[in-house]
Amino acid sequence: MEHCIFVGCDVHVKTLLLRVAVDKGEAQTHRYRNNRAGREALLKKLGQGARAVGGARVLLAYETSSLGYVLYDEVVGAGFECYVIATTKMPRTWKHVLEKTDERDAQLLLDLLRSHMLAGTVLASVWVPTHQQRDDREMVRARLDIVDKLTRVKTQVRSLLCRYDLRCPADAGKGWTQKFLAWLDSLVGSSTLGYGASVRLGVLLAEFKMLKGELDYVDEQMKALASTERHGCQVAALREEKGVGLVTALTFLVEMGDLERFSNRRQVGSYLGLVPRCHESGESSERKGHITRHGPPRVRRVLGQAVGHWVRWSPEAKARYERMIGERPEDKKRLKRIAKVAMMRRLGIRLWQRGLEAGREGAPPPTQDVVTRFCTPAG
Repeated sequence: MEHCIFVGCDVHVKTLLLRVAVDKGEAQTHRYRNNRAGREALLKKLGQGARAVGGARVLLAYETSSLGYVLYDEVVGAGFECYVIATTKMPRTWKHVLEKTDERDAQLLLDLLRSHMLAGTVLASVWVPTHQQRDDREMVRARLDIVDKLTRVKTQVRSLLCRYDLRCPADAGKGWTQKFLAWLDSLVGSSTLGYGASVRLGVLLAEFKMLKGELDYVDEQMKALASTERHGCQVAALREEKGVGLVTALTFLVEMGDLERFSNRRQVGSYLGLVPRCHESGESSERKGHITRHGPPRVRRVLGQAVGHWVRWSPEAKARYERMIGERPEDKKRLKRIAKVAMMRRLGIRLWQRGLEAGREGAPPPTQDVVTRFCTPAG
């Protein structure tokens, strides 16, 4: 029988704490620095341990975190097996929560990994994206972050104007037009505002212009990414849906990753976190709650922005939406929220189906219009 070395690893920025056990044996604690030298020492030690017991199979598990997949890449590169466990799906008792230590966390990971291999229990490991998919995500996430910062700056400018009861001139138009920005520039250093308020407005405008320049630059890079061979066909297919723009399509593709890993629409809805929570016990079998909100929040965000345009411009989607909110007119406000979530789930599933078909069959290359046109404010 093949021997196995099980490793539960609690990862921190500076340290790695491990609980290591051979087969069903007693676990031992080891500590390493979380740097290149420390991880190399860890892998060397595991290799020596595997050879000492006749070429044992080495399996390591650690929780997802903001530190990414560096440890995963190095463990797999050394020829061992590695599992990244979803933190939100870790089974923790109240005792574990109240008496949390790094060693207990590592032991829990070891127990989960060992029970999965020896008893066949379910292991809540996440799908690990490729290096290219991780790199594509960085650009898309940078774009969304810049939009968040722009929104915050705009809100601060509007709040400043309200505090001093300043109204935008009628000829400046609505929104952040060139005339509106010129009017804001004229306020800086003028007698309309005090010295402190003038300085603050100038700082906010400088930040706005800097972020706008960054957004324009990233948008150009997004267009180039959308025209690459790995994304071009699928982006074109997703943008055939009314209201789905370039940013929505790219965000959906890079955050969902390999679309082939989903077998059906139920899995897609569950991964997006757009299915209701369930609490069924005993005689109570129909207790549904709010959506789970599991999975990538960035995808839910762009779906929420795109679904309004989808309902507006797609006759099929509009009819379905109006049918859902027309069931109980006295509770229309609540039904609108429920209907929006239902339409978000439906749009997510349709985009998955379109992307899957385009990836399998190979759609025609995107036209210049499809690549460069932004058809909705959501992307």
